[in-house]
Amino acid sequence: MYAQLVKTDSDRVRGLDEMSAEERAFQERIDRGEKIEPKEWMPEGYRKTLIRQIGQHAHSEIVGQLPEGNWITRAPTLERKAILLAKVQDEAGHGLYLYCAAETLGVSRDELIELLHAGKMKYSSIFNYPTLTWADIGAVGWLVDGAAIMNQVPLQRTSFGPYSRAMIRICKEESFHQRQGYDIMMKMAKGSPAQKAMAQDALNRFWYPALMMFGPSDKDSVHSAQSMAWKIKINTNDELRQKFVDQTVPQAHYLGLTVPDPDLKWNEEKGGYDFSEPDWSEFFDVIAGNGPCNTERLNARVKAWEDGRWFREALVAHADKRAAARIAAE
Repeated sequence: MYAQLVKTDSDRVRGLDEMSAEERAFQERIDRGEKIEPKEWMPEGYRKTLIRQIGQHAHSEIVGQLPEGNWITRAPTLERKAILLAKVQDEAGHGLYLYCAAETLGVSRDELIELLHAGKMKYSSIFNYPTLTWADIGAVGWLVDGAAIMNQVPLQRTSFGPYSRAMIRICKEESFHQRQGYDIMMKMAKGSPAQKAMAQDALNRFWYPALMMFGPSDKDSVHSAQSMAWKIKINTNDELRQKFVDQTVPQAHYLGLTVPDPDLKWNEEKGGYDFSEPDWSEFFDVIAGNGPCNTERLNARVKAWEDGRWFREALVAHADKRAAARIAAE
C-alpha cells in the first residue's frame, strides 16, 4: 500500500476528449476555480498527487524544526530565545495542519510518517544542510522561510479546499518567520566586522540551497504539468525561483551583503535578474539521501517517533477503556 501511495499518474496532461465524463466534469470545475472537497469525486491521480505534495510539505515542516531547535538554548539573548522557540513551535503546528489535510484524502498520519521513515516520501532538501552559526539561523529565516512564502502564498489558491485553507494561516506565520530571520541578518550585518563576515558566510552557504527549494528546473520537473492543470500548483518552479531572486537580491544589497553569484546582473529587458543555476547534481544527490545531514535528520525523526510510542499506545488504551465503560453503562 505504501508504494502505491507515492506513485502518481504520468505527467502527460490528457485532453478533454481523452477523459471520461466524470473526469471532464472534474476538470471543468477546476478550470472554473472551484474548490474540491474531500468527500467529492476526484481522479485517483489527483488524490495521489495531493498525498505526495501535502505529505512532503508536512514532513518538511516537522524536519525543519531540527536545524533551528538546537539553537534555542544558544541564542544570544533571552528575547531571541523566546522568538526562536515560538518559531519552532509554529513549525510543529504547520506540520499538524498539513497532516490533517492529508488525512481527509484517506491516508493516516501514521502511514505518512512510516513512508518518511522508510525513505519513500521526501522533505525539502534545504533541511539537510547544517546550521553552524547564529547567523545561519538568520539565513534560514530570511532565505529559507522567504522561499517557503514564495512557494506557499500561491497555494492559498490551490484547488483542494483543506490544503488551501491550511495555507492561509501558515502563510501568515511564515511571514513572521521571514522577518525574524531578516532582523537577525540586519543586526549581524550592521555589527562588528566579524559579525558581518559571519552573516556573509551564512548567505554564501544558504543561497544556492535556497534556490533549490523550488524544485528542479521546469524542463526536468516530473509532476509540474499535471499539477498545474489540476491547479494543485499555481506557478512553475522556474517562475517562483525568478520571483524569489528578484525580491531577495535588493534585500541583500540593503544589508551590505554580496550574493555569491558572479553572473548575477539586472536584465532590463525582462525586468528581473539573470542568475546562475544551482548545481543540480548536488540537489539530486541530497534528494537521494546523500546530503550533509540526511542521515542525522532522518535518524532524529525516527528516534522521536520510537521514543513517543509508549505515549501513543497509552492514549489509545485510555480511549479504548473509556469507550468500553460507556458501552457497559448503556
